[in-house]
Amino acid sequence: MFDRTDHTIPVNEEAMEGYINNPLWGIFCEFIKEKYNCGPVFEFSKCGMEYGWNAKFKKSGKSLCTVYPREGFFTVMIVIGRREKERFEQELSSYCMEIQRIYEETKEGNGQKWLMIDLEDEDEKYENVKKMLGIRVSAA
Repeated sequence: MFDRTDHTIPVNEEAMEGYINNPLWGIFCEFIKEKYNCGPVFEFSKCGMEYGWNAKFKKSGKSLCTVYPREGFFTVMIVIGRREKERFEQELSSYCMEIQRIYEETKEGNGQKWLMIDLEDEDEKYENVKKMLGIRVSAA
């Protein structure tokens, strides 16, 4: 049984999938595996903002995103840093209104914005996240 706040019980993709209980998690993992040739690395965070298990996706040592499991959906954190900012902002008007709102409302710190995006459907927001991941990789 997966408990996202119990650091003593190891986590794998299937355990997280059962907790999230949304087919988009498997679709998302498969997309990243096929496109970027990397899978999730599970880590336990003791950070007060997001205490518990998460899944990190990294390509060539660079973080693509971090996923926080929720019941029925998951939250993807994508960092828009100095390298990505100009290109992302040039394309921002092509993103859905919710992504634009999240970007505008996220405070910048050290030249970065840490965007927290809830995903539950294979919709426009999901497609926007995939585009954002492409920007992260190309800025590396």
